[in-house]
Amino acid sequence: MKRFLLIGLVGLVGMVGLVGCRQEPADAVLVKQQPAIYPDYIDVTVPAGMAPLNFNVLGEGIDRVDTQVTGSKGGSLRANGDYADFDMEEWHQLTEQNKGGELTVTVCVRKDGKWLQYQDFKIYVSPYALDDWGVTYRRIAPGYEVGGNIGMYQRDIHTFDEYAMLQESAVPGRCMNCHTPNRTDPSRFTLQIRGEGGGTLVQMDGKQKWYDTKTDSTKAAGSYAYWHPSGNYCAYATNAVHQSFFVGTGQRIEGYHNFSNVVLLDVNKDELILTPELMTETDLEIFPAFSHDGKHLFYSTSKACNVPAEYMKVKCSICRIGFDAEKGQFTHEVDTLLNGPRDDRSYTLARPSYDGRWMMYNVTSRSNFPVFQPDADLWLMDLKTGETRPLKEVNSHQSESYHNWSSDSHWFVFASKRENGMYAQLFFASVDDKGHVTKPFLLPQKNPQKFYREMFDSYNVPDFTKVKVDFDAREAIRQVFGNERVKVKIK
Repeated sequence: MKRFLLIGLVGLVGMVGLVGCRQEPADAVLVKQQPAIYPDYIDVTVPAGMAPLNFNVLGEGIDRVDTQVTGSKGGSLRANGDYADFDMEEWHQLTEQNKGGELTVTVCVRKDGKWLQYQDFKIYVSPYALDDWGVTYRRIAPGYEVGGNIGMYQRDIHTFDEYAMLQESAVPGRCMNCHTPNRTDPSRFTLQIRGEGGGTLVQMDGKQKWYDTKTDSTKAAGSYAYWHPSGNYCAYATNAVHQSFFVGTGQRIEGYHNFSNVVLLDVNKDELILTPELMTETDLEIFPAFSHDGKHLFYSTSKACNVPAEYMKVKCSICRIGFDAEKGQFTHEVDTLLNGPRDDRSYTLARPSYDGRWMMYNVTSRSNFPVFQPDADLWLMDLKTGETRPLKEVNSHQSESYHNWSSDSHWFVFASKRENGMYAQLFFASVDDKGHVTKPFLLPQKNPQKFYREMFDSYNVPDFTKVKVDFDAREAIRQVFGNERVKVKIK
């Protein structure tokens, strides 16, 4: 009898210990406000299956957070700990179950030994799936120089897993960027390396080919790439990036180009296709992007100015030129869709959606380098009607730029400096068939406050990929140091 009594007492103590470990709310006092959380995930819209929207509750004296999430179509989950840290499998199941519905989030915190319960908030689960595997991006410390271990990375957006593709520590003194899949399909992938041993990588079906795209007919190697939907051509801007720094003003830096043209690489014939309309001496052509059907090439163009002295005069227009993929030829007719000098604005980074419905682009007061402009906003053009509007749903008082579409054109990713004005971070939002755009949400992290406080890199040029990029870093390093390049011909 004593033995059974002892076992019972031990079990009772164990149960009390478990309750004590969870430290769940008891007699919580209701607070007439929603919680201050980081990131701000209140009223955002997410795709089912996205990585969990973990968040921290802001405020002094909080030593415990209890979070209950309940679906409008059923199901619930709970997190209890230092912050809202949701189980990944449970989060995926709950969002899938509530696709097209909403999640109600109840947050309780223990502060100064007492429990407080905030007013609920909503997270909406989009009816639009985001089936792409992840995103690629460059991470770079904003020191405005090569160094600090610049790196190309890819991230599984359904988990918290990040993978380094190529880092500067493996190829010291080189800068890398302009990484571009063919409309989220990384079986066609390009990447530019600058510096000693630099070159243009074109990877097709896992096989790397390294080009020297500098010729007697071009002023520089290729950058700012964009694939033709056939995968047979890739457009590049040929330019050089320069930087000037402000003293005693609110802006740190001005980025600019003193020359720029657009060329087209035939990746099957190793030929550059040139046309006078994209190779002018008086204008700077930059940021190429093919239409959804490949019949047109969008690009930005501005009059040559005496930069940096005349940096305020740089006003870009967005134009469009026809292209015949079978002949590998551009037409000679250029349409101006948005006229920068007339509107006293600068229009850059045209990105047509892959379904042919929309074109997203940057608007700034000046410059062909929007990432450095605090007033850089995203705008949307309806390609059916020509109507345009600013995306007030996503714009902030800091720079928004480097936007790209998901494979189904219902989601887009962009880089924003809204958090602190210096470090660009990745945000996601969706657009429906009528052009309505949802509140953007920050790329989820396991412990977001800890991660972003300790992250001293900017996220640069994000793009979606349908599947994980099959990238052989060892082969790329060998090619960089081997300096063997395919010399392109001029068609």
